[in-house]
Amino acid sequence: MRTIYFDNNATTKVAEQVLEEMRPLFCELYGNPSSMHTFGGQMGRRIRQAREQVADLLGCEPSEIIFTSGGTESDNTAIKGTLAAMPHRRKIITTRVEHPAVLTVCREFENQGYTVVELAVDKQGRLDLAQLAEQIDDDTALVTIMYANNETGVIFPIDKIAELVTDRGVIFHTDAVQVVGKIPLNLSKSNIDLLSLSGHKLHGPKGVGVLYVRKGTRLSPFMLGGHQEAGRRAGTENVPGIVGLGKACELAAKNIEQENSKVKNLRDKLERALLEKCPDSRLNGDKENRLPNTTNISFEYIEGEAILLMLDKYGICASSGSACTSGSLEPSHVLRAMGVPFTAAHGSIRFSLSRYNTEEQVDYTIEKTPQIVNQLRKLSPFVAK
Repeated sequence: MRTIYFDNNATTKVAEQVLEEMRPLFCELYGNPSSMHTFGGQMGRRIRQAREQVADLLGCEPSEIIFTSGGTESDNTAIKGTLAAMPHRRKIITTRVEHPAVLTVCREFENQGYTVVELAVDKQGRLDLAQLAEQIDDDTALVTIMYANNETGVIFPIDKIAELVTDRGVIFHTDAVQVVGKIPLNLSKSNIDLLSLSGHKLHGPKGVGVLYVRKGTRLSPFMLGGHQEAGRRAGTENVPGIVGLGKACELAAKNIEQENSKVKNLRDKLERALLEKCPDSRLNGDKENRLPNTTNISFEYIEGEAILLMLDKYGICASSGSACTSGSLEPSHVLRAMGVPFTAAHGSIRFSLSRYNTEEQVDYTIEKTPQIVNQLRKLSPFVAK
């Protein structure tokens, strides 16, 4: 059975060019970058090249890049490192719709006596910047707000938020895991202090990520030990992962136009057809300000998990929300924060596309999904017979 993969916000296929770049680094060029000998030293050159590739995609200096094990470590480092560097400030501002890698950390600090403010969003998943401005005070150490939501694709006005926050003398961090490689970034022209990304969200390998730290930003190291990453993140470098991430960033820079044309057009075709062919369905999120690859649709009166299981029988991979919260029977915290009705929130499906998807795959999904929805509604006790 063929596999149609529409779950790219959870993880992506590793690009063939990325794999080829990584392959020699396992059994042929396996030296430790910290070694004095030439065999290990050449790994250091590979890391420097990857750092430049990441910096080129982000529009920043290579010295502002710290390699990590992924988005979760980058988020943890940004939050914990900022608070450790500013012990006299005890307030964090975030949103109700953040990824668990941010929300869980902030709530743990709340348990330790910090004040944590979780900003609300409206029915389209948008933030009220006036509400944010009201919450910033002299005790605020950090504002951490995602660049785009992983479930709905809603993009926040991050450059405006960063300017508002940093003008008040507060550090600003954004989890940009879902954004990097999908929309253009130029951090040299932004007030963003800290930004997280993850390799496996942009056709790179799992287990590697980046924390961008704007020059001059105060941040205590999260990982202690050796001298790696200029003393900012200890531990022997994951050279194959770092090199793979560098190549993935190089490819992403070349393919951003495709993300915003081909991928967006496929997403729009899928979305229009499902909303038209499935009565009592609704789009979740801001239709205009969102990622080009993401659509989140609620199918009223049926369970999202049942839809996913039946899609899976046809080889179609989708999601009911964040992969990090799969297995939970609770409706999405993002959709609850947006005020999506219970009967719709439970039946929400996220389709997230990539440049590897085709029109044929979209057509097949358009054919099968309405059949599944109709079949499940015939069994639902909530639908009038």
